[in-house]
Amino acid sequence: MSNNSVVIVDGARTPMGGLLGSLSAVPAPELASTAIAAAISRSRLNPADVDEVFMGCVLPAGLRQCPARQAAIGAGIPKSTGAVTVNKACGSGMQAT
Repeated sequence: MSNNSVVIVDGARTPMGGLLGSLSAVPAPELASTAIAAAISRSRLNPADVDEVFMGCVLPAGLRQCPARQAAIGAGIPKSTGAVTVNKACGSGMQAT
């Protein structure tokens, strides 16, 4: 494989929640870090082998800066790895994958 190949080995998503539902106390980056860790585990990758993380997050208000980076670090991915938060009202999670 060449060094500039793009490979998507797996994807995972969080459950769909509702306003003030059972997941309302869990911040989005924390939920996302669980999904990212699951994708890494299922693909049998070392977190250090991940080059970049793309994550959809429609309502990032109050989550601090760069929810994707918070989630990546929470999943054990090194701080040197890039992360992008896709913020679109329709299909942000789909575009991130």
